Amino acid sequence: MAKLEITINGTSYPCHPSMGAMLLFKREAGHDITKADATDMCELFTYLYCCVKSASRRDGIPFTLTLEEFADNTSPEDLMAWAQAINSATPPAHDDDGSKKKLK
Repeated sequence: MAKLEITINGTSYPCHPSMGAMLLFKREAGHDITKADATDMCELFTYLYCCVKSASRRDGIPFTLTLEEFADNTSPEDLMAWAQAINSATPPAHDDDGSKKKLK
C-alpha cells in the first residue's frame, strides 16, 4: 500500500486508519466510527484528524494540533491532495473471477 500523508502548513503527516484512530474518534465524537454519518463533513474531518494523530504517534512524529487547530490549518487544497493520494493508493476493484470491474 502506498504511504498516505496529508500536508498541513508545509509539514507532511502520516495518515493511516487504525484501531487507535477508531478509539480516538469514539472519544472525540462520542460514538463509534461505524455510527458516523458519511454525509457529515465534520465527522469525516474528525476521523481524518484521528487517523493523522494516531499515525503520527505510531511513527514517532510530533503532532500537537488540537482538532480545532487542525481544522484551522487545513485548506481545501490540503484535503484535495490527500483525497487524490487515497484514490491513487486504492487498488482497482475486481469481479469475483479476478477480472477488473467495468465502470457502468
